[in-house]
Parts: sequence; C-alpha cells; structure tokens
Amino acid sequence: MTLSQFLVFFVLSNGITVLQLTLMPLAKWVFGSTPLVDQAFQVGAIGSNVDGSQYYVFDYAAGALSQGGGGGLAYFLAVQITILIAQVINFFAQRSVTFKSNSSIWRAAFWYAIAYVIITLVAAAAQGFYKAPIYGLLIDSWGLGGLGKTLADVITMIINAAIPFWVFFPIFKVIFKQVPEEDATDGAEAPAS
Repeated sequence: MTLSQFLVFFVLSNGITVLQLTLMPLAKWVFGSTPLVDQAFQVGAIGSNVDGSQYYVFDYAAGALSQGGGGGLAYFLAVQITILIAQVINFFAQRSVTFKSNSSIWRAAFWYAIAYVIITLVAAAAQGFYKAPIYGLLIDSWGLGGLGKTLADVITMIINAAIPFWVFFPIFKVIFKQVPEEDATDGAEAPAS
C-alpha cells in the first residue's frame, strides 16, 4: 500500500506544484505593483554569508529582483501566500485522496501546521544558498533579463516545493491515519427479550 500511496502522493504533489507555479506570477504581479517591493524583509539573522555579509533565514532585500534587489516584502508575501494556498489544498487532497484518512481532522491539521512552519523555516534558510546564485546566473551572467528572472522564479519555486515534497510523505503516514470504524452495534442497547 505504501508504493501506491507514494505514487498518488507524487501525482497530487506535482499537480499542486504546477498550481503553485501558476499562482506565483500572479502573486508577484499583485504585490510587485506595491511599494512593498522597496521595503526590505530580512528576518532571522544567523551567522554570515561567504562574503561576510549577514545571513538571514528570510532574506528579501529591498528593490526589484530584476534590478539586483531581493524583491522586498512584496516578494516574501508572494512566495509565502502562494506556498500557503498550495499547502492548504495539499492537506485536504492528501488526507482524503492519498491516505483516505478518517482520523481527527483537527489533530491532523495541528500537526500539519507545526510541520509546515518547521519545513518553511528550513526551506527558507536553504533558499539563502541557491536563490542569489540562480538569479545572478540567469539575469546577470547569462544576460537573460526578464526571461532570466522568470526562469529563476520557476527554478527556485521548484526547489522550494521539492523540499517539503520529500519531508511530508513520512509525516503524512503518521498524521493521516485510518481509524477503524466502530461496529454499528457498539453502543446500541441490546434488544429486550
């Protein structure tokens, strides 16, 4: 049953990743047209980068990505809201389709939320290693401009989606259980003789 569950999980996860990739440009456009692009969002200072600059878990420097900035608070919101929408849909799809869980939805949602926050923090911290080099390579080094920005968006979103993909399957096996249904006669009064 685990292989078939994994295959269903794989198909659903990839479908939700496609949804995420579709929503991201819309979210970037909505938030990118606000002054939030020029407001830095750099939170979670932990150590320093190779060049000696401060390393942040969430590192969205002010300014448009295409102009060498980090997208600011606008890009942070676009990324996180897109991921949140995808994860809410993923929760219900995986729970009902992949694992056919009938256990407490509230308990599963509680543990899912905790896992989501931890995985989001880990994925955000990891993003500091690959985001700037990918954008720099595609926009500046290869001179692809707007196309490079779009390609970098897609690549970073795929990496951002791949991290939870590999972590959530074992978590789902634990939180999405099938609880045996009680017999219809359990709890019913015995007929009078």
